Amino acid sequence: MDYLSNYINGKKVPAKGEKWIDVFHPAKGKVYAQLPDSQAADVEEAYQAAKAAFPEWSNTTIEYRSEMLEKIASAIEARHEELAQAESKDNGKPISLARRVDIYRAAANFRFFSKAITQYSSEAHHTAGMNVMNYTIRKPIGVVGCISPWNLPLYLFSWKIAPALAAGNTVVAKPSEVTPYTASMLADILDEVGLPKGVLNIVHGLGGSTGQAIVEHPDITAISFTGGTTTGAHIARVAAPMFKKLSLELGGKNPNIIFADCNFEQMLKTTVQSSFSNQGQICLCGSRIYVERSLYSKFKKAFVEATEKLRVGMPNEDATQVGALVSEEHLNKVLSYVQKAKEEGGKILTGGNRITKEGFASGYFMEPTIIELDSNDCTINRDEVFGPVVTIMPFDTEEEVLGYANATKYGLSATLWTENLSRTMRMTEEIQAGIVWVNTWLTRDLRTPFGGVKASGVGREGGFYALDFFTEPKNICIRF
Repeated sequence: MDYLSNYINGKKVPAKGEKWIDVFHPAKGKVYAQLPDSQAADVEEAYQAAKAAFPEWSNTTIEYRSEMLEKIASAIEARHEELAQAESKDNGKPISLARRVDIYRAAANFRFFSKAITQYSSEAHHTAGMNVMNYTIRKPIGVVGCISPWNLPLYLFSWKIAPALAAGNTVVAKPSEVTPYTASMLADILDEVGLPKGVLNIVHGLGGSTGQAIVEHPDITAISFTGGTTTGAHIARVAAPMFKKLSLELGGKNPNIIFADCNFEQMLKTTVQSSFSNQGQICLCGSRIYVERSLYSKFKKAFVEATEKLRVGMPNEDATQVGALVSEEHLNKVLSYVQKAKEEGGKILTGGNRITKEGFASGYFMEPTIIELDSNDCTINRDEVFGPVVTIMPFDTEEEVLGYANATKYGLSATLWTENLSRTMRMTEEIQAGIVWVNTWLTRDLRTPFGGVKASGVGREGGFYALDFFTEPKNICIRF
């Protein structure tokens, strides 16, 4: 049994109440670690450490902060395999995915913002004829709270922490209590590279206690949160009246729109990935698939065949393509949506069941599932399922499929497959989403804005957009 610790003021410490939370191995359904059940007193201790560290850290040179982030990136790369193994075990994801995406991207996040901060500039505005100069500087905002989810644990933890630190803030951060292990390993890296104590504090615990204490703390000036829309709405209700800055990256119910003129082989390969990568536990997965009617029969046959060839296996096996869902509670939630879809007239084309064969029964494994619908107005096409479950439907016209695509409270991302340039330009304008991929999926440039519209969130992350969030503009006007 591993016992994880909080990381406060440069030291690993237990929660003050000395209570613990079980951490489960998703592939085996067994407890393998425990983490601190931190409360408001632990958050306060972390805040005080961050507050004490802020004056010095915020006044360090850009070059120094850049160097520290670069060292963290290099240390993550040096531990790449160790971190990938831990992420796979903790989350249930295939080890190949953890190696290729999660840990690579965690290092890339720190390295990107180590460079970005060196290019982040102030502005000057000379008012001709009035002998007036305005200049605008960006100031770090103080102690900020970063709360990350369980689906891409270190990847999304670093996505928040890196720009916050680069901009000169100090941080109280809470990783998901479901997947805390790599955040705990990051604490060791911080010691290794010599990050000044108190600059980054990691507090483990439940959202309703630890997370709540961060959100409602009167002196934590900003909250960056990635997670479910319901939790995001609660955070907004608490934090908005306190005039905190909020960045909320929330749920998605993303359409994948396929026209008959697409590159079929490339589309099919990518659609399998966008449907079932990370067991469908990525907020950007294309869970609603709409196919032009003239291509629908061909697509359905090929998509079912390709899905049934996916290898569901133990996360630590190199050949595994689909691993375990993150928890039994989440598995049961996903299965309940499949049952609801059947009750509402959906037809299961493949999958739909928990895997209970020998060696899998105690873990949280589920068959990749395709459900055929004859109506867009159903629960499974409205709610975020966040599992290895997609729906497919035919459409006839652009106008019809745009109506389908936009008929949801979410607006995070969308994917469009077509070789028609005019159609691409028309539809990308009209699809209600913060990100639209055309003839690709999950192709990311860290300079671009990341975020959604409607119930998918508030604000944007990535590039200078993240640095804007973690700073306040201050204008200075001088008459001379």
